[in-house]
Amino acid sequence: MEKERLAEHLERYHSGASNAATSRELECAFGVKGKELRDAVNALRREGVPIASSGSGYFYAATEQEVRATIAHLTHRIGGIAAAIRGLTRSLDVFDTAQTRLPLEGGDGP
Repeated sequence: MEKERLAEHLERYHSGASNAATSRELECAFGVKGKELRDAVNALRREGVPIASSGSGYFYAATEQEVRATIAHLTHRIGGIAAAIRGLTRSLDVFDTAQTRLPLEGGDGP
């Protein structure tokens, strides 16, 4: 997917939260699957293009507040992912036996 076309499309037709486009709409418009669309959005954001999102979909941010709301949402997701990693790390105790124990982090071996 040509991410520049996506940015231009969002800026022209979906500027501001009130004009958000759903993922499904964009997938159909560009003939891509959800993963490819999400990857393009992520790449654009990494380049500093203000692609925002809400429960209504993706849009080209028209205000600073729209960007800040998207940042807050992404920050909240980071916290949830970190909590899931901590829980999965604790679950490793179930598999921890003297025969299978491997050091996961630096330090002394068994």
